[in-house]
Amino acid sequence: MSNPPPSRLHFPKPFTHQHPPVQNVNELYEGQLTVGERIADRVVKTMGSWTFIIMQSIILVFWITLNVVAWVQKWDPYPFILMNLLLSMQAAYAAPIIMMSQNRQAEKDRIEAHHDFLVNQKAEEEIRAILDHLVAQDQALTAIHQLLTTIAHTADAHTENVHSTDAHTEEPATAPADPNFSLSSEK
Repeated sequence: MSNPPPSRLHFPKPFTHQHPPVQNVNELYEGQLTVGERIADRVVKTMGSWTFIIMQSIILVFWITLNVVAWVQKWDPYPFILMNLLLSMQAAYAAPIIMMSQNRQAEKDRIEAHHDFLVNQKAEEEIRAILDHLVAQDQALTAIHQLLTTIAHTADAHTENVHSTDAHTEEPATAPADPNFSLSSEK
């Protein structure tokens, strides 16, 4: 036959979280920025927008138009040397600010990647605990099935013994004399 079922089922201890709660890395990172870093990020966000490009284009077209068709005084005649100087100064200051912001974004990405790694480790630990519990449930269900099978075989053997002893009795079973007597539960 099969192995006898264990006398007691074994389940693993409930999983307990032994790590700090997951935190939003963006909120933590934003809280550590200095005033200069926030200004640099705001400048980069503004300079990298369509609004900035459109406004700067309008100003440059206006500048060129005023100096080409000026009737009174041309403060920056063609080839617009003053305008080129101002655009060069803008680029000279914008480039380092953009690089600072990109460096901070790269650092933030590294922090987020490390945080994702830690979250994945926690998830793996919890999945292992769930799988261990499922294995214990499988073993318990197998033991319960074996026990029920044993009980069913015992009950079948007992029923066969009862029927075989009833068949060997010499007196047949007679119906009761009371006509209101019924074996069913219907009334």
